[in-house]
Amino acid sequence: MKKSLVLAMAMALGVTASAYAANPFSDVPAGHWAYDSINKLAAAGVIDGYGDGTFGGDKLMTRYEMAQIVAKAMAKGANVEKLAAEFADELENLGVRVANLEKKADNVKITGELRYRYIDQKGEVNVDADRKAHSYVNDLRSRIWINGMINDDWTYTGMLENTQDLSDNAGNEKTDFQRAYVDGKLGGMAVRAGRYNLVLADGNFYDTRADGVEVAYGKDVKITGYAGKFAEDTNIDGWDTNGGNYWGADVTAAIGKGLDLSAGYIHVNDIVEDDDYLDDNKVWYVGAKYAVGHVGLSAMYLKGDLSDNYGHKYDEDWQKDGYVIGLDYKGAKADEVGSWGLWAKYYDQGTATYLAHTTDAHTFWGYGFKGYGVGANYTFAKNIVGNVAYYETENIFEQKTEDYTVKDRRLWTDVTFTF
Repeated sequence: MKKSLVLAMAMALGVTASAYAANPFSDVPAGHWAYDSINKLAAAGVIDGYGDGTFGGDKLMTRYEMAQIVAKAMAKGANVEKLAAEFADELENLGVRVANLEKKADNVKITGELRYRYIDQKGEVNVDADRKAHSYVNDLRSRIWINGMINDDWTYTGMLENTQDLSDNAGNEKTDFQRAYVDGKLGGMAVRAGRYNLVLADGNFYDTRADGVEVAYGKDVKITGYAGKFAEDTNIDGWDTNGGNYWGADVTAAIGKGLDLSAGYIHVNDIVEDDDYLDDNKVWYVGAKYAVGHVGLSAMYLKGDLSDNYGHKYDEDWQKDGYVIGLDYKGAKADEVGSWGLWAKYYDQGTATYLAHTTDAHTFWGYGFKGYGVGANYTFAKNIVGNVAYYETENIFEQKTEDYTVKDRRLWTDVTFTF
């Protein structure tokens, strides 16, 4: 079968030859009678030629080679019914082979995220003396995500992160391997294991890295069990934690249209590096979310049982109880230009009800916090999303004889590019 037979497909593609001026093959001179048609097919991705850069127009083709060209032409929208009928058997076999090749080609995907952030912070230090502290954050964070297929049931995810502090020239930026975990199935259960972003109690208790494993079962009623160790390098409002060991369970249920309920238990040991301080915590929580059209409402109540290494209990009401109420409208979508959203939250959480909170507000960890946050987000262009938020929070403990921050106001702005 002559390779020149495929030139008839150039007309089926409906692309003008003048659009392709470059010569893709060394053995097809510009004056050749088939030059324009070959250029059309090469530019459309229907023919590839050989690895040495030649077209090999006088060589005989196998039926599989011909079937592969027909398959590519069909994928480009060419009208090749007769050729497709002629090579039906080969195309059927080739479909499996092509699918396997495409699967291997897509086995590893690399995506990225670039975020510029500016935060203006004003904190009141020792209210009696009316002292105020003013600071700001100005940084650029880069993330590279690596996703790979292990087999039909298991995948791998890794993430590299680098944050550049634009407010100084200290040169202390570094790139860390922040995520490395697998997702898969065991029987009817979904499994995640490794170093991943752990979210507990909708982030109202914990939302950052952890080394652990979680197993989930169910859909409308979903039961999740988890265990592991919190990230050792977590810094929470000035406290250096040694991670802490954790285990617990969570149940979520879709009840009727738009209503989701949740409940869970979290047990944590060895929270802070200092052996004389916070050691053990047990947290119960219940929550509800309700969506009506574009409007979403949420509420969560948490109760903790926190103690130190000496057995002292943090059992005053302001220490052991907490709740969060939220309201949101729509929301910016990275792939939908002009999409936008609004949100508001109120927090009142005692010391025992959170560890690494998902909020971007000051949480005065170790003292409890209350206050609110409001924000908006907007998609300026595809994969370019901006956020602005304002937070006003205060220390529940309200100790005025010590020299530390008791109130905080911050304006958070960022723009994120994904690719």
